[in-house]
Amino acid sequence: MASTNFPRTLMLLGSGELGKEVAIAAQRLGCRVIAVDRYAGAPAMQVADVAEVVPMTDPEALKAVVRQHQPDVLIPEIEALAVDALAELEAEGTTVIPTARATAVTMNRDRIRDLAATDLGLRTAKFAYASSAEELAQAAAPLGWPVVVKPVMSSSGKGQSVVDGPEGIAAAWEAAMAGARGSGARVIVEEFLHFEQEITLLTVKQWNGPTLFCPPIGHIQERGDYQCSWQPAQLEWEQLAAAQTMAREVTDNLGGAGIFGVEFFVCRRPDGSSEVVFSELSPRPHDTGLVTLAGQNLSEFELHLRAVLGLPIPEIRSEGAAASRVILAERQSESVAFSGLEEALAETDVQVLLFGKPDARPFRRMGVALARGADLDDARQKADQAAGKIQVI
Repeated sequence: MASTNFPRTLMLLGSGELGKEVAIAAQRLGCRVIAVDRYAGAPAMQVADVAEVVPMTDPEALKAVVRQHQPDVLIPEIEALAVDALAELEAEGTTVIPTARATAVTMNRDRIRDLAATDLGLRTAKFAYASSAEELAQAAAPLGWPVVVKPVMSSSGKGQSVVDGPEGIAAAWEAAMAGARGSGARVIVEEFLHFEQEITLLTVKQWNGPTLFCPPIGHIQERGDYQCSWQPAQLEWEQLAAAQTMAREVTDNLGGAGIFGVEFFVCRRPDGSSEVVFSELSPRPHDTGLVTLAGQNLSEFELHLRAVLGLPIPEIRSEGAAASRVILAERQSESVAFSGLEEALAETDVQVLLFGKPDARPFRRMGVALARGADLDDARQKADQAAGKIQVI
């Protein structure tokens, strides 16, 4: 960036719990924060200087709010955006993080998969595309059962399913269409990988410095959503090197600055050798990276802001074993309250973040428990126990 004079004005496009932490980190650097989302009272709006409610997929509305406030930096924090508007704003001189192209490419699973597998030659799961249930049946069979079916466009794992055989194709297609974002009827079908670990490698691109990596984060997903994470994940040196090489290659192609959440599967071949397989990428702080609030000297949110604003990052250091566990709602509710916070915080080295979402629905992420421990097992147990003591009422 041309200037690092402060204070700077940042606009968040998307104001959920990750955006809230970005806003807090930005304000600690004296920045002014404008939080934009499709609904009022979103988590980041509660700490921002200015809040705007805008239909995020409406390009004219998005361009209007950006032109009204003229932020120094535009930071997309969600996938469901009018990405063509970002390209137009970038052409007018607005700094889009990491770039308008990166946001557009990673919004759709087909574009990022084609970039990784075809353009860059990275190892990915074998895959095909389908635009109807009939095409899906034809595409799935050669991959071998089971297969994984995902909408090309969806957020937070919505619409994903594992299909064990041809009899499950129709239901998988319907689930994908129900969970899809936008009007396109297209899915990606992948071979089912028998992996040992699923990891996130937080990758930090700087405007004028080398690409940096956080210690790897292990995580578990259910229903396509992150449930828990831990750091540092235990990888062999060759596995970490392979992941870093692929992460650097794909983020170099996307360009810009900021943090990228690059996801990989760590698999074991029949001969006992290991294989690291590229999965997905988010050009923004990653939900599994909430654990960095407990596990690193600089959290993913602080790193994102330093990279975006051209500030130095002297060192990224693990502060020991750390873990996270999400706090989920069990039922629909128009008002939100919590019980069990006193019991959850009675343990040493435990933190709880309650996100401040205005309403609840089954499986909605309402908070997270973070813990540090003597080792990963201890940290994970502490986080699990703390989260288990908190009820959304």
